[in-house]
Amino acid sequence: MKILTLEFSSPQRSVAVLNTDARTDVLAKGESVEAVPRDTMKPFGMIETALKQAGLEREQIECLVVGLGPGSYNGIRAAIALAQGWQLASGVKLLGVSSVECVAAQALADGAPEKFSVVIDAQREEFYVADYEVNAGKLNHLSRLELVARENVRQREATGNLLIGPEVARWFPNGRVIFPRAEMLGRLALARNDFVSGDKIEPIYLRQTNFVKAPPPRVF
Repeated sequence: MKILTLEFSSPQRSVAVLNTDARTDVLAKGESVEAVPRDTMKPFGMIETALKQAGLEREQIECLVVGLGPGSYNGIRAAIALAQGWQLASGVKLLGVSSVECVAAQALADGAPEKFSVVIDAQREEFYVADYEVNAGKLNHLSRLELVARENVRQREATGNLLIGPEVARWFPNGRVIFPRAEMLGRLALARNDFVSGDKIEPIYLRQTNFVKAPPPRVF
């Protein structure tokens, strides 16, 4: 299968192509294609570069994989919208993967310690956090993803968890910066087949939507 992956949930956005029809299941030549800073990012240019490196045309892509976050809400929404339009036009398979799982898998590949927590900024002095341990070279989930206050993250660090995440060192100087990568996102997708239609895919966003209904207009 020829897979295009989009990981736009962090400031270091990336696109990658995997071709499982090749003799060896490796990423397209050139590793991943890194984004320029978010305010000037050109996703279609990144996609064209990745396809060119892989020697493929757009029409040959059979599956799109999107990082669902949590993270940059605008970036994730942009990736989802792009994937939805692509599926609508060509009927490709579509799969969403947690960007937190992507960071954890990248940490394992980079030599993660026995216990660590993936930490992603949720703004409002809150963070998305999930705990992991490494056992016999495999990742085990210790806790589900949750939304917590800064002090809760500090407590995890105090108990021996290394804090890992895209921008974690901004708040926790001893943390290890690891970004979710499109390459790893694609490798995680290889073990899954829970494809979805574009209208069913949604970003991971734990905070409850809160709005206040506007009062009726005043009559003078």
